Amino acid sequence: MKKDGSYHFETKAIHAGYDAKKHSDSLTPPIYQTSTFAFSSLQQGANRFAGTEDGYIYSRLSNPTVSVLEERIAQLEGGEAALAFGSGIAAVSAALIGLTKMNDHILCSKGLYGCTFGLLQMLHEKYSIDYSFSELKSTEDILKNIRKNTRCIYIETPINPTMKLIDLKLIASIAKEKGIIVVVDNTFSTPYLQKPLQLGCDLVIHSATKYICGHGDVIAGLVVGNQDMIAGIKKSAQKDIGGIISPFDAWLLLRGIKTLAVRMDRHCENAEKLADQLRKHPKVKSIYYPGDKHHPDYEIMKKQMKKAGGLLSFEVNGTFEDVVKVVNQLKLIPIAVSLGDAETLIQHPASMTHAVVPEEVRIEMGISNELLRLSVGLEAWEDIWEDLKQALDTL
Repeated sequence: MKKDGSYHFETKAIHAGYDAKKHSDSLTPPIYQTSTFAFSSLQQGANRFAGTEDGYIYSRLSNPTVSVLEERIAQLEGGEAALAFGSGIAAVSAALIGLTKMNDHILCSKGLYGCTFGLLQMLHEKYSIDYSFSELKSTEDILKNIRKNTRCIYIETPINPTMKLIDLKLIASIAKEKGIIVVVDNTFSTPYLQKPLQLGCDLVIHSATKYICGHGDVIAGLVVGNQDMIAGIKKSAQKDIGGIISPFDAWLLLRGIKTLAVRMDRHCENAEKLADQLRKHPKVKSIYYPGDKHHPDYEIMKKQMKKAGGLLSFEVNGTFEDVVKVVNQLKLIPIAVSLGDAETLIQHPASMTHAVVPEEVRIEMGISNELLRLSVGLEAWEDIWEDLKQALDTL
């Protein structure tokens, strides 16, 4: 690889972080399926534990297959370093626990993944770490919600599942003046569509289960940032809590990343066409897709995203019973949580991914009982639309 990292994204997705000469000339990164590593001498082991000599000790601390994954995602996000975890929520937990202490405050975008909301509740109840929500739409709104003890601003953009966007450059500029860390869940966009670190944010999180993997066969998470911040999270929240990834899962992610750009292009293309069709259907009340020119955050999308992504949400023009009827009538599209798979998936956030969120908070977030989230897959878009249409036409 070029030392200046000047290859294009698609090339780095295939080659970054791997030198075959260091791995017996294996074209594909090997799976180092081992729990521990032998030392050539007692002194070497002591040096590695002391940190005076580089090398592997134990796969909970580091592993060669995992190291390739971490280097690759760091380069794709434009970060200095990365950590891989056994799940997306393990990555979120490690970042927030690693960054905060008792009596700190976390300012959040109004709308979060249900398990992230559950984690915030636990941090508050057990460790007196407070949190609050804001639309984060203007300088005045952001400054009004920042407290003296605000340690970090935690953002999803696009927000799950309302697809609202946050202006990352605006947030980062204000946070920098206040000495506040900005953490961005970039799962929906991937580094192919959006690069928060280049916009001034400090940490990026991925549920790598989704688009990074792309095939629905891995549970994993990633955190990317500067060397010092990542080292701090590794030393405490990763090493001592232990939400690490297995070498085999890291290998599967490396395989998935190779086709990330190609897949994202198709996801986005299909989503744009389906959004247009759904908008015209009389049984669709509202559609939420950042690529829609009528979306309130369309200009933010154009400014900070390459394309609008492969996720969209829509409200059925009817009752909750109508929603149930539509979903249960689908023939091709599986009813399943998660996203970013080759298959198109549909789910009902109010009763599934965001069921843990109290109803009044959920409604305030914009998650109604009539809202459905569609993860648009790689099938022919005409076939996806045919299935959606026949289900909606039953109302």
